[in-house]
Amino acid sequence: MAACLLLGAGLLWWQPAREISAALVTLAYMALCLMFWRRHRQARTAPNLMADALLIAYASQGGQARELAERSAAQLREAGLSCNVLPLNSLDSLQRVRRALFIVSTYGEGEAPDNAARFERRLTTQDLDLSHLEFAMLALGDRQYSHFCGFGHRLEARLRELRALPLFDLLRADRSDAGVLRHWQHQLGHISGRSDFSDWQPAPYQSWRLDVRTCLNPGSSGAPVFQLGLSGPERALWRAGDIAEIGPQHPLCEIEALLRRLGHDPSQPVEGEQTLAHALAKRRIGEQESSLAGQDISALLALPPLPHREYSIASVPADGTLQLLVRQAHHPDGRLGLGSGWLCRHATLGSDVALRIRPNPAFHGPAHSTPMILIGNGTGLAGLRAHLRERASQAGSRNWLLFGERQRSIDYFFQQEIEHWLTSGHLQRLDLAFSRDQPEKRYVQHLLRDAGDELRHWIDVGAALYVCGSLEGMGRDVQQILVGLLGEARLDELSEQGRYRRDLY
Repeated sequence: MAACLLLGAGLLWWQPAREISAALVTLAYMALCLMFWRRHRQARTAPNLMADALLIAYASQGGQARELAERSAAQLREAGLSCNVLPLNSLDSLQRVRRALFIVSTYGEGEAPDNAARFERRLTTQDLDLSHLEFAMLALGDRQYSHFCGFGHRLEARLRELRALPLFDLLRADRSDAGVLRHWQHQLGHISGRSDFSDWQPAPYQSWRLDVRTCLNPGSSGAPVFQLGLSGPERALWRAGDIAEIGPQHPLCEIEALLRRLGHDPSQPVEGEQTLAHALAKRRIGEQESSLAGQDISALLALPPLPHREYSIASVPADGTLQLLVRQAHHPDGRLGLGSGWLCRHATLGSDVALRIRPNPAFHGPAHSTPMILIGNGTGLAGLRAHLRERASQAGSRNWLLFGERQRSIDYFFQQEIEHWLTSGHLQRLDLAFSRDQPEKRYVQHLLRDAGDELRHWIDVGAALYVCGSLEGMGRDVQQILVGLLGEARLDELSEQGRYRRDLY
């Protein structure tokens, strides 16, 4: 009697019956070796999600989300970060991921794309603790559909439910809205600590004139903060919460000196520009001057434009001027930051500044009858001030401001205006924290903690929470305090109702 061992549909070999057991043992051993080889190979090729590499996961039906994921990875890698880019269905679990970016499309009437459906089913049924995970999400959709960015909303809600911490609020791009994509890039700059990226879709700037530049905190232990006033097109409109995108420039004198060293005439006229120096001042020239040696003018003009900078608008159109609150930033080597250096130091009064207003509906104010709790620190006061000025145009609103800075005598921005609002009743309550005015540092999140009972009362009568300022420190701590005071479920409910909004940077 004989036995025949088969592999697939092919004949492997013949063995006498008495040798069947030995053959089976051999075959089992071969299968075991094959299994270990495959696992070893996968371990070598699969991304190490426990490493510090940032995960960029995408859900794409037509390829757009994948393209944006790859562009995001390229920007972050250029800044020195390690990234893994994967479709959502390739993730078995998020338990080993510390930081993730999600770029997700919505398919049909709110459905997950094919390469994310299996992941969503797993995430929905798994009982996980993702409190170790920090994430951000860009949702792509089309407002013509009833469930605009439906999958992105569900995914973000589930991640929050599992206690993952959002780095910033969900961004929704309606048919690849250029402003939302620029804002996503801007946030990537914050994540990487590098803001010298190239805009995927450059902003069509308008010319605004720089009329006012006033230092609000001379002698501060912190960096100088400037109030800027700009005048632009007669019919320029914006709402409280909107963003000014600035097209910065290198100092003209530095560019002129660079061009001379490269053997070019800085004053040479350039088509569509004033001079070669003016044209190059708006472009990324890199940190290594040697890389420009030998480049002709056409090559210099082909350099990518400088990335935009974003600032919360601190005024309303009725003020007659667009106002900004900008803190002068420095690089570790002492150089001024590109955007703040241009606005606070190098741009001369009366000169033109490239500016574009980006609507930011995610931070527009609630109905006038809705009580408003405004929480912020530092230059985050800009966005909160715009809301208070907008609501001051109509009597009867209820407003509570919680603000923190360094020293009351030096860093109390807009003090007269704020205290007038308190005296007049426009502010029902004002809480201030100046961290350097006492031995034990006190911040805006401490104000919130100590006012827990009053906070819950305001929320119970329908108040909306608006937070503006730095993500690191204040933004994270305020989030944790709110979770402690209101509970995660209540805070998520407020977010879904549009009563909890954040503009953090």
